[in-house]
Amino acid sequence: MQFRANLTVTLTVLAVLLLALMPTTWAQMHENHKMPMHDGMGMNVTKAIAVLQPTQGNDVHGTVTFTQSQDGVLVEAVVTGLTPGKHGFHIHEFGDCSAPDGTSAGGHFNPTGHPHAGPADETRHAGDLGNLVADEQGKAEYRWIDPKMSLHGPSSILGRGVIVHAGEDDLRSQPTGAAGARVACGVIGVAKDGME
Repeated sequence: MQFRANLTVTLTVLAVLLLALMPTTWAQMHENHKMPMHDGMGMNVTKAIAVLQPTQGNDVHGTVTFTQSQDGVLVEAVVTGLTPGKHGFHIHEFGDCSAPDGTSAGGHFNPTGHPHAGPADETRHAGDLGNLVADEQGKAEYRWIDPKMSLHGPSSILGRGVIVHAGEDDLRSQPTGAAGARVACGVIGVAKDGME
C-alpha cells in the first residue's frame, strides 16, 4: 500500500513538473523553428492544393493547385462530374467542408470588403475566380494567373475553402453571383512540394 502511495505522489509531481516546463519548451521549439508553423507565416510557401469532394447528392471531384509566380498566383483546376456548362468557382472564407451542403465554408473570401465581380475586374472579392466551363462529359479545366491572390500575409488563401457551384456565376449579382448550390468543397493546404 505504501508503494502505491509513493508511486502516485511521484507520478503527480512528475506531471506537475512536465506541465510547468511544457509551455516554455513549446515556445522555445516554435521559436527555434523545430515545430511546424501552419499559418503560412515564417515559411516560404510556393504551392498549395485543394482536393475537391462532392457535397451531399453530388458526384463532383477535382484538384485545384495554387502556385506562386512573379505575376500573382497561378490557379489550375481539373474538375469532373459536373453538368455541361458554366459553374461558379470561388475561394470561400473558411476551410470547413463539414456541412453536407458545403455552407460551413462561409461566404466568398473578401478581406477588402469589395463587391462581387469577375476575376479580371479591378475591384472584386479576393475569392472571385469566375466560372469553370464543363464539356459534354462534365469535365472542366481552368488556368488563371490571379494578381490579387496571395499565399502569404494577412490575405493568404491558405486554410480557406474552394467551392464549385451548381450554376453559372453571373459576375455581377451581389453578394455571390447567383451561382446556386454548392456541389463540391475543398480546403486549401500547403502542397507536399510547396515550401522552399
